[in-house]
Amino acid sequence: MSMLSTFIKPMHREGYRFVGIFAAVTLVLFLIAEPLGWIGVGLTVWCYYFFRDPDRVTPVREGLIVSPADGIVQMIGKYAPPEELGLGTEPMTRVAVFMNVFNCHVNRAPIAGRVEKIAYRPGKFFNASLDKASVDNERNGLTIRLEDGRAIGVVQIAGLVARRIVCEVNEGQPLQTGQRFGMIRFGSRLDVYLPEGVSPLVAVGQSTIAGETVLADLTSSETARLGVRR
Repeated sequence: MSMLSTFIKPMHREGYRFVGIFAAVTLVLFLIAEPLGWIGVGLTVWCYYFFRDPDRVTPVREGLIVSPADGIVQMIGKYAPPEELGLGTEPMTRVAVFMNVFNCHVNRAPIAGRVEKIAYRPGKFFNASLDKASVDNERNGLTIRLEDGRAIGVVQIAGLVARRIVCEVNEGQPLQTGQRFGMIRFGSRLDVYLPEGVSPLVAVGQSTIAGETVLADLTSSETARLGVRR
């Protein structure tokens, strides 16, 4: 890996328009006052960095569920899944990953399967770190049906400054573990609903990398892990 590739990453196509706008505004700011222009340069670099889309190395052993997002594990608990996902009304273990405005926002499939259902629901734009965001905020959910018949729900939730949820897959489409399936612009959250009997292998406060960090293992009988802040 070269030093250049450490800092220069591919950019998601959603970002080209925004980086162009930031760059144009930066040119105007330079014409007004040079210090303002340098502020614009910083914001343009941040915009590019927000839309970065780096490659990831996904573990491919059967049964592994990986994080769909870069961020922090915000909450783990038992919650009824969104009604529109068709996963029933019984509480399921939910792992919520919060993304701030400095995280990579490209979302990846947590496990291989077929997209059985895609359900968009408009809503509010509360801070995505709040528990009520799962119910009240704008969201887009996917039900992924596994080969063994079980299903996993993954929900993209808009946040306080997020104003667009992008979903790039269709119902009936097969997905591979770690495959890109969408993104959310400017701060948001991903909720993953695990099948019954599956315990999370991450702890609240743990950092995750989309497509790489293992959230759970369908083949494991290990109990839920606890984390200690060091």
